This record gives sequence, C-alpha cells and structure tokens, in this order.
Amino acid sequence: MLFYQIGELFQSYAVGKSRRNISDLMDIRPDYANIERDGEIEEVDPDEVEIGSIIVVKPGEKVPIDGVIIEGTTTLNTSALTGESVPRDASEGDEVISGCINMTGVLRIKTTKEFGESTVSKILDMVENASSRKSRSENFISKFAKYYTPAVCYGALALAVLPPIVRMLFMGFFTGMGRLDHASVDIPCHQLPMCPCYQYSA
Repeated sequence: MLFYQIGELFQSYAVGKSRRNISDLMDIRPDYANIERDGEIEEVDPDEVEIGSIIVVKPGEKVPIDGVIIEGTTTLNTSALTGESVPRDASEGDEVISGCINMTGVLRIKTTKEFGESTVSKILDMVENASSRKSRSENFISKFAKYYTPAVCYGALALAVLPPIVRMLFMGFFTGMGRLDHASVDIPCHQLPMCPCYQYSA
C-alpha cells in the first residue's frame, strides 16, 4: 500500500507538470493572421482564412496556418512543436506548419489547410482531450481504485487493531473468572480459624 501511495504521488506530480506544459503549449496558438486581399494586408481571425488564401508573416510573428512559402526567405523557430533547439532555414517552395515563429524575413504563404485542420490545432486538440479519451479499461481502473484503495487501507487498519483488542478483552474476562474461582476456594480456608470446631481440635 505504501508503494501504491507513492505511485499515486508521482502520478499527481506528473499530471500537474503536464497541465503546466499544456499552459505553455497554448502560447503557440496564433491570435491572428495577416491575410492579403486586393494588395492590402488585413488582420483577421485564423478561423476566417480559407484554403488557398495568401497570408503574410512578419518577423517575430507565428505562422498561423499550414502552407507553402511562395515568396521570402527566413529562419523558423520550431522548438515549441518539435523540440528542436536549432532554427530551421526556409525559403520559397518549402512547406511550413502553424505554430512556428518567423525569426528573420517577411514571408508570403499560400495556405493548404484550414485553421481547424492545421498542425497547431490538432496538437492542442489531442493534448486537451487526452484525459477524456481514455479506454474503457482505464476508466474502469480509475473508478475502481477510487473505492478499492480506501477499503484496503481501512481493512488493513482494522486487521491490525481489532485482534489485539479482542484478545485483551477475552484474556481479561477469563483472568477475572479465574480470580473469582480462586477467591471462592480460599474463603472457607480464611474462615476456618473462626470455626469453634477448629478451636477445640487445636
């Protein structure tokens, strides 16, 4: 049971760390997209960008939607998505995924997916809904452990405490009965000197 509780402690720590990582991961979600319309750049919500639209990503901005670079050369920071600490060079014709940070040049990108189907949206969706997509066996084990663990703990406590108490009670009872029998045998002996027959025989 001790090892089980230690395991539960490590699990709680891991879950808390995962939640903090999820909070950090939410930072990769782009807040807006610069879409090019009739030669002008308009800032819109990424959900409004359609497939085949031209978006402009400036240095320091996040790539909002997956697409292909049609103009520009830059260096992309993909550490938040791939864990790769070394920035990746990208130029015309290269595919880029949403969530990357454009570090140097200005890019014109032709989108190949909608925002809901982009890489960053899928990652966030999988991470956020991972706990609700457990298998039936995992859900059963989680619910079973919720009741099984306290029951086992209380049962072990009762097994450790009750037998000594019961033993003490029974031993006290039989010891008291033994003393009572001994006292009933000793009473006539103590009363023997007070008997007149005893005095005459003496």
